[in-house]
Amino acid sequence: MKIIAYTYTDPLLEPSPDPHSWGWEVDRVYEDLGKRSQLQELLTDCQTERANYLLIHRLAELGDTVEEVSDRLTQLEALGIAIIATEIDLRADLFKLLHEIQRQQRSDRIRIGHARNRLEAAPPPGKAPYGYRRGNAKYIIDRSTSPVVKDFFENFLLYGSLRGAVRYLAKKYAKKISVTTGRRWLTNPVYRGDTAYQNGEIISDTHVPIITKQEAAQIDRLLRRNSRLPSRTASAPRSLAGLVICGECKSHMTVTRVTQRNSDKEYLYLRPISCTKSPKCRAIPYAQILEKTIEAVCRDLPSAVAKMNFPQLDAVKNSLGEKSDRQQQILEQLPTLVESGILDAETAKLRAYKLRTEISALQAKLATLPPVNLRSVAQAVSIPQFWLDLSEAERRFYLREFIRQIEIIRENQNWQLQIIFIF
Repeated sequence: MKIIAYTYTDPLLEPSPDPHSWGWEVDRVYEDLGKRSQLQELLTDCQTERANYLLIHRLAELGDTVEEVSDRLTQLEALGIAIIATEIDLRADLFKLLHEIQRQQRSDRIRIGHARNRLEAAPPPGKAPYGYRRGNAKYIIDRSTSPVVKDFFENFLLYGSLRGAVRYLAKKYAKKISVTTGRRWLTNPVYRGDTAYQNGEIISDTHVPIITKQEAAQIDRLLRRNSRLPSRTASAPRSLAGLVICGECKSHMTVTRVTQRNSDKEYLYLRPISCTKSPKCRAIPYAQILEKTIEAVCRDLPSAVAKMNFPQLDAVKNSLGEKSDRQQQILEQLPTLVESGILDAETAKLRAYKLRTEISALQAKLATLPPVNLRSVAQAVSIPQFWLDLSEAERRFYLREFIRQIEIIRENQNWQLQIIFIF
């Protein structure tokens, strides 16, 4: 008994299947990529040496149309070969079977069209993101709406508050968006000049961006930083909100405001949100903790930054940069290889697409690394006057850039701070 197998794969849509995944003792596997030359060889071989069974994943692999599939089935039947399709029941009604083949082939044609668009770095189907419109082969900036998006990003970069940026748009432009939409804007590759596809792959520098790569990297750092904070504290007006915990009861501390009757003066305190002690841990004046925090940052931040292993960080950045440069050099050589006949145009497009997605992945890794000027920034913010000249919103931005947590260590009636930096 002789068992053979046949697979057809379009390289634009999917990788080749594992030839050993049939679960049968197969004498030979015929594999086609893009064209069906191996299928013709299979039919020729079976005329000289008959096979008993043919294993196939889907009947649609036998041709591009129902007529081609029907013709190949007739040829195989005339050769006395029993067909075993692993993903379709051959005993099903013939009309349903042909309908399934038509549906699969129509789906494949659509997917192939989308895949060819990816090879040309064309935008995926659908409406262009707000701030852009669709051009012939790429996104084009919409000059009437892009300033709104740009202002949204600038506000988030200035204050580090997503909800605050959403409120800012509603107030200045009467453009109402949800917080979820605002978060999608912040992470959408299109605004960074990149094109993302449904398969999760990204191609960089396909159109004019609204924000720079440096701004995009800063946005990603702000989003990661805000994700560590308790909910709704990222947009809180006070700079210490969400950072302070009580070392005694381990509760996060919230800012409370106290006023006196017939007086405009207010007093701010930090008190535990859910203290389990009895008596409860007492509140502490907000201004005192802020003053001690600034003192601790000016004193301890330079030494904390100095302990970072910058040579190792530089080595990682250099390695990623060199890999990206090598891929870019290969990408630039492809037109020459096509002209010399070493590569055909279709293969070159596939290789170019793969290289561009790999370059985008390397650039994404580079963007997650700390900025190279961290030491100079640490020196600048270690001056007490720097903090005194900032507003509360600006202090909130810088404190969260460096501090992961502030813990209040209580000692009877006294207390002191322990600052935990993010690095």
